[in-house]
Amino acid sequence: MAPARIATLDRARTFITLLVLLHHSVVNYTLFGSGDPMRWLGFDLIVLFNDSFFMACMFFISGLFVRDSLARKGPAIFLRDRTWRLGVPYLLSVFVVMPIAYYPTFLRYHLPGTTDFNFLHFWWHTLTIGPWPSGPAWFLWVLLALDAIAAIVWSVAPRVIETLGQIIFAVRERPMTAFAVFLIVSIAVYLPMHLVFGDASWLEPDGFPLPIQTSRILLYAGYFFTGVGVGATSLRTGLLAENGELARRWPVWLAFALVFYAAILGLVYVHHNWVANFGAPPLSWRASYGLAFAMFSAAMAFTVPAIFLHFERGPWSLLDRLQPSAYGVYLLHYIFIIWLQYAVYSTSLHASVKFAIVFTGTLTLSWGVTLMLRKIPAVARMI
Repeated sequence: MAPARIATLDRARTFITLLVLLHHSVVNYTLFGSGDPMRWLGFDLIVLFNDSFFMACMFFISGLFVRDSLARKGPAIFLRDRTWRLGVPYLLSVFVVMPIAYYPTFLRYHLPGTTDFNFLHFWWHTLTIGPWPSGPAWFLWVLLALDAIAAIVWSVAPRVIETLGQIIFAVRERPMTAFAVFLIVSIAVYLPMHLVFGDASWLEPDGFPLPIQTSRILLYAGYFFTGVGVGATSLRTGLLAENGELARRWPVWLAFALVFYAAILGLVYVHHNWVANFGAPPLSWRASYGLAFAMFSAAMAFTVPAIFLHFERGPWSLLDRLQPSAYGVYLLHYIFIIWLQYAVYSTSLHASVKFAIVFTGTLTLSWGVTLMLRKIPAVARMI
């Protein structure tokens, strides 16, 4: 029997999905971006805030349920189910969803009469010549790869996951200790990679749609397996217990997050105004930024679940209604975002108005299409 769902953690995951929609809706209108001519500096702050934590937090939350699933199903069935839930949607995304989503970008730069802009031609060119983007689907293949590693560890040395879980469970009443250790782990898995590769480097083997930001490979893996460890014992009585010490101290984690985010903003300001060589900042700046980034990411990984755990009876009706469709919204939203951005591109509307049209339209359309698709039993089992 599958365990009863934990509504608070479902809300946290759905909230991150909404942040993904928000992020992709505003990034085209950032002042330092290269998208729409109408821009606003406030959107840069949103993009910087999200990009500095939300996908790492999503990997952490995804890891929470791995151990129970492995114990209940065994590694073979676990991987079969994860392949159905992650692998198949990934293939559908890169072969169908992303070409449809990116076609408006092609049309914007290739006006009628200047090239063959037939969609089938564009689709074939994407697959055979490239570039072949994966869009948000990159998260699916990375998560599937991490799930496979977890299944291998469970098969070869299951005590490793159990021991990790016991270590984390032992500090459930000492959240400051847990937070300090998590800060150290975050810095250790991110800072060296950041210093070596920078944040602009992407690993994409042979042009296939399997990208991952090079500096964050170990960060995502570290957060995922931390989540696996937290979930290796009872989620209801461990570190993320609904009435536990971590949840009670949500203002502390939020305060840490705001301080670390302020540090990031300060370093960005220094970079844009006082660093002579903008493309190659000094080692001291890069190290400081890497530390602030890692610490902010860690603080937010505590803040997000803690708030939802503490305010269990909060006004979360929208998140509760969206939760069953959140995965489908994540998979489909890029189509509507890029087409709506294309539709309002030539207008003189303020950037905030364009964002409002794109965000509300994307949420409504992707949610509605997901509801219709989930009426198909096979699709409902997938998304």
